[in-house]
Amino acid sequence: MDTLCRCGWANPKNPRYLAYHDEEWGVPSHDETRLFEMLNLEGAQAGLSWETILNKRDSYREAFDGWDVERIARYDATKVAELLANPGIVRNRLKVAATIANAQAYLRLREAGQTLDGYLWAHVDGRPIQNRIEDYRQAPAKTALSDQISKDLSRRGFKFVGSTIIYAYLQASGLVNDHALNCFRYQQVKDLAA
Repeated sequence: MDTLCRCGWANPKNPRYLAYHDEEWGVPSHDETRLFEMLNLEGAQAGLSWETILNKRDSYREAFDGWDVERIARYDATKVAELLANPGIVRNRLKVAATIANAQAYLRLREAGQTLDGYLWAHVDGRPIQNRIEDYRQAPAKTALSDQISKDLSRRGFKFVGSTIIYAYLQASGLVNDHALNCFRYQQVKDLAA
């Protein structure tokens, strides 16, 4: 029997969700592909549950060519039609178009000499923000930092990057540690940043 204390949002009935909470969420990420993937998956979540997107993540990886930014940036109408017919992803025209726009914006960021990793981590001086919350419901939906990043990414041509989406992205990518204090991962994730 699993007796670990976890954040209240982690669905104990879904092994994929528990693995995501226990192994990924809040862990500082510097991997460009994962950062790009998570930015788009957080955007795909808009209006839906994270569990819905997480359950489709393998299908997203396959549908979007392993999150190969250069390939995604070149998707044409035929590929868009293929994606919109794919039951393994959220078939929303705006969200599919946003992923393509995000790939193009990402390439412009790279052409300007920046990486997504460097861009994001510069906002927190290279160290995750360590929040101290008792319950996941105390975590903010957005902050001044997510407002700032959201506005800047929008200005750069990224889509589905509202402040609430960006805050969730910062949590997921480990720029913010919002594990509850009584969660077994709180100190482990904090130690990763030390």
